[in-house]
Amino acid sequence: MGSVPFLLKYQKLSPGKGDLAKMTHLQAGLSPETIEKARLELNENPDILHQDIQQVRDMIITRPDIGFLRTDDAFILRFLRARKFHQTDAFRLLAQYFQYRQLNLDMFKNFKADDPGIKRALIDGFPGVLEKRDHYGRKILLLFAANWDQSRNSFTDILRAILLSLEVLIEDPELQINGFILIIDWSNFSFKQASKLTPSILKLAIEGLQDSFPARFGGVHFVNQPWYIHALYTLIKPFLKDKTRKRIFLHGNNLNSLHQLIHPEFLPSEFGGTLPPYDMGTWARTLLGPDYSDENDYTHTSYNAMHVKHTSSNLERECSPKPMKRSQSVVEAGTLKHEEKGENENTQPLLALD
Repeated sequence: MGSVPFLLKYQKLSPGKGDLAKMTHLQAGLSPETIEKARLELNENPDILHQDIQQVRDMIITRPDIGFLRTDDAFILRFLRARKFHQTDAFRLLAQYFQYRQLNLDMFKNFKADDPGIKRALIDGFPGVLEKRDHYGRKILLLFAANWDQSRNSFTDILRAILLSLEVLIEDPELQINGFILIIDWSNFSFKQASKLTPSILKLAIEGLQDSFPARFGGVHFVNQPWYIHALYTLIKPFLKDKTRKRIFLHGNNLNSLHQLIHPEFLPSEFGGTLPPYDMGTWARTLLGPDYSDENDYTHTSYNAMHVKHTSSNLERECSPKPMKRSQSVVEAGTLKHEEKGENENTQPLLALD
């Protein structure tokens, strides 16, 4: 901790007005409950917040091979929160964030919502983002895997759309502290689609999301996954950290187990929740402009300086949404799909992955 006394770093702060008095401008806008959560779960101490940030900034000189394109207080703070204020771990994540972008330059060219590839992915619902947060204040992201039209969207563009969405969402300090939940519905996801999930692109996604982004993921939930997704999971397990593995839940058709972790009142009906079915255009409209419609009529407004520029009629036709496959997740609560005998006996028949 450098010159900062160990006990000072972890000293208990008095709740209420005392906390608010000590709050720095970097905590402005946070609810008292969230500030307390940051103290208890992340070791965030407003008394030495600026010192913590400066200690991470001072480490940048040790990596002259990386271009640290942003080093302001608010930016570094999200990395500290993602690593519970362990400065060395936070700096390592900060370095990996920029190194990942240096090593994958093509992914981050024209990295904004109006990029044609990102736009198509957003319009097709990659990712879905629920407006309502769960009971822990976490943002819920949805992926309906069967909606991946491989003639229309590359996996890389879907990953870019997810990373861009996270960049927008992580600007919210509440989400830096409370984190995210990801639910992947594998209903109707074909073996042919799965065969395109090669080890190299899966590794690219894991490096981008697990190793190089300052977000706290409270859980990744698989729903209605077929046997070949179990095989893929076996394939990627070596790339996952122990902490990540413990946060991946394979529910199959058992929505009861999902509801034990995410209450039904926060879920759309596709997942047995009480909310209406998810509208695939919800998040795309947020990023592409409030007047975006399913007919693809755009009003070129901006979201956080991400402008949707005028495009040719050919591009608009290319980006127009195709009919979405709906989830088949709505099953009777507690129903568990029983696999045929022998279906799960051999865990090794991995897909023909190149």
